[in-house]
Amino acid sequence: MRTFLSAVLIVLVTILVPAGAVAYWADRELGNADRYTAAMSPLAENAAVQGVVVTQASRALAGQIDAGPFQGGVDALLGEALRSFAGTPAYRTAWDAANRAAHAAFLQALTTGDGDAVTIDLAPVIEQIKGELVADGVPFADRIPVTHVSVKVMEYDNLGALRKGFHMLQIAGIWLPVLTVVLAAAAIGVAVHRRRAVIATGLGVAVGAVLLWIAVAVCRRLTLDDLPADIDRAAAAAVYDALTAFLRTTAWVILAIGLAAALAAWLTGRLRRTP
Repeated sequence: MRTFLSAVLIVLVTILVPAGAVAYWADRELGNADRYTAAMSPLAENAAVQGVVVTQASRALAGQIDAGPFQGGVDALLGEALRSFAGTPAYRTAWDAANRAAHAAFLQALTTGDGDAVTIDLAPVIEQIKGELVADGVPFADRIPVTHVSVKVMEYDNLGALRKGFHMLQIAGIWLPVLTVVLAAAAIGVAVHRRRAVIATGLGVAVGAVLLWIAVAVCRRLTLDDLPADIDRAAAAAVYDALTAFLRTTAWVILAIGLAAALAAWLTGRLRRTP
C-alpha cells in the first residue's frame, strides 16, 4: 500500500512540475511590470521587431507633416531617420518606456474582457525620434505629431480561453510549486524503499521538466499558427520567446535537479554495495 501511495504521489509530482512552473511564471513574471519590461528589453535589438516598429512608425508619420512639394523627400528622410534611430541607446530607452506602459494594457487584455491582442504604444519612441531630429536641425521635424500608435505583436481569435487560464494560474501562484515540493517529500517519506523512491521522484521531476519544455514548444507553434496574416510572424516569435525565456530556463534547471537527485541516490546505493 505504501509503495502504491508513493507511486501515485510521484505521478502527481511529475504532472505538477510543469503546472507549478507555469503558475509561478504567470503570477511572478508576467504579472510584474519590472520583470515584464526586463524580458522585453532585449527585443529592442531584434531585427524583426525593429522592422515592425520602423514600418508602423513610418506609416503613422507619413503625410502628417505638410511639406508641400518636398513631401516625398521629407517622408523618405523620416523613414531613414527611423531606421538609424532604431540602433541607438535612446531608442532602447524609449522601447523600455513603451513596454512598461504596455504592461498595464497587456494585463488588462489577459484579466478582463477588453482587447484581443498584445500591443505596444509607440508614442514614447516617436517622441524620442522627434527630439533627435529637432536637435539635429532636420527641416519640419518640429511639426511631427506625437501620436499614439499601437503596434500589434500578438493577436488571438479566442483570447477568452487564454484569460481564464491565466487567471487560474495567477490564483495558483506560488502554491503549486510549494505543493509539488511537499508531495515529492511525501512520496519519499511514505515509501518502503526510500532510496528507490528518491530515484523515482528525481526521474519524475526530470520527466516533468521535459513536459514543460514540450508544452512551451507546442504552444509556440500553436500561437504562431493562430496569428492573423497582417501580424509579422518573426516579430511575434521573438516576443513569444522573450516572454517564455523564464520557462525554458526553468525547465533545464528542474531537469538538472531531478537527474542529479536520481543519480546521487543511485550512486549511494552502488557505493553501499561495494565491499
